[in-house]
Amino acid sequence: MGDRGAAAAGSGGGSGGRRRRAAAARQQQLPGTEQGGGGEPGPDGGHDAGGDFRCHKVQESLLSSASGYSNYRGILNWCVVMLVLSNARLFLENLIKYGILVDPIQVVSLFLKDPYSWPSLCLVIVANVFVVVALSLERRLAAGSLSEGAGAVLHAINLLAILCFPAVVVLMVTSITPVGAVFTLSIYTVTFLKLFSFRDVNKWCRERREAKASLRPGDGSAAAAGPKKANGDVGQSGVTYPANLTYRNLYYFIFAPTLCYELNFPRSPRIRKRFLLRRLFEMLFFIQLLVGLIQQWMVPTIQNSMKPFRDMDYSRIIERLLKLAVPNHFIWLIFFYWFFHSCLNVVAEVMQFGDREFYRDWWNSESVTYFWQNWNIPVHKWCLRHFYKPMLKRGASKWTAQTAVFLASAFFHEYLVSVPLKMFRLWAFMGMAAQIPLAWFVSKFLRGNYGNAAVWISLIIGQPIAVLMYVHDYYVLNYEGNQ
Repeated sequence: MGDRGAAAAGSGGGSGGRRRRAAAARQQQLPGTEQGGGGEPGPDGGHDAGGDFRCHKVQESLLSSASGYSNYRGILNWCVVMLVLSNARLFLENLIKYGILVDPIQVVSLFLKDPYSWPSLCLVIVANVFVVVALSLERRLAAGSLSEGAGAVLHAINLLAILCFPAVVVLMVTSITPVGAVFTLSIYTVTFLKLFSFRDVNKWCRERREAKASLRPGDGSAAAAGPKKANGDVGQSGVTYPANLTYRNLYYFIFAPTLCYELNFPRSPRIRKRFLLRRLFEMLFFIQLLVGLIQQWMVPTIQNSMKPFRDMDYSRIIERLLKLAVPNHFIWLIFFYWFFHSCLNVVAEVMQFGDREFYRDWWNSESVTYFWQNWNIPVHKWCLRHFYKPMLKRGASKWTAQTAVFLASAFFHEYLVSVPLKMFRLWAFMGMAAQIPLAWFVSKFLRGNYGNAAVWISLIIGQPIAVLMYVHDYYVLNYEGNQ
């Protein structure tokens, strides 16, 4: 009897528990009640004693800065859709007005005037002479058969000839085209920067070797031996000075996607075939896209801009400038991806070059200085290693060194534009020099998103101004006088 009573009490307790749980579930489904029947929590964490089914609380609107909301992915997608639609309208308007202007055969004429004359290619081949001269000088310096002073003078002459020789040839030879000249002078400029780095690094290696040799035998023996390992001494891997002074080592550096020389570059373990094929496809696709956009979109806009320049119609000039800004900037962005991501990764993958940091997040730049430090990492590393830091070691201030770097960059920009066009207007030099006060102004008065907007505006508006100035002057110099 006792057992049956206990079982009945247990079953009754179980059914009562089920009823209580069902009632609690129904109460939770009501919008303003809780299990205890006290309503929704109030602002102080307690319960709403009034039980008035509240549905509001203290909170900020999402677009207010105080809300802390940051997920604007939908707005970004909307911007992309609007950008595509607006540019599609411009593209259709361009096709209706001008027809199809894309002509791949015309691209060949940009590099060659005479199919039997290849001056640009001949100049590129001649660049090997300066490479061989630099290697020969370094071998003599390493052997001690040439003094440091004489070697420095001969290196300076060789480096100066790298810049002057192709410029003289371009200015004197009439069969070379502006596009072919730009390509050739770019190769020579890269060669100049690479051999400058090659000279500096080998000089530093000689100085280190002399410093070690000047130590007494007891002073440097422990440091030279290095730390002992549990499994015995570990031999040094890689090339040491002066064993690096070989054609194989130098020409690997000449073709590697970097401007800074090292005796031993980081190497990737293998060639990734799928990655290489993707980058090759991007190279072919984007170069065709660039040529098509330039022929179809930029050239007609530039041609229509000549009359406002002749008439000095400032309102029309500003209108043409803004109209050119969109395709020019679009083409510049495609070129950046094509060259710094696709092309340099193809070269690095083929050569198993390990350092693939060719750019950083320049699109987030909140200052002009940050942009120039991050959009072209090979050049930035060269300027920092062989220009900026040596100036600081010689006692120059940071501002002086930064200004000198900007002016050197301005010189090379002008060199790559004025010499191929065979006219000297200094628009590129002044545009780069103007970055100095602009960088000061942005860093002084603009912060965060405002600084980033200022960087984007300088990129979108600044480049088409230089393009229009050079095209106008080139047109006046070569066509208007003949007419």
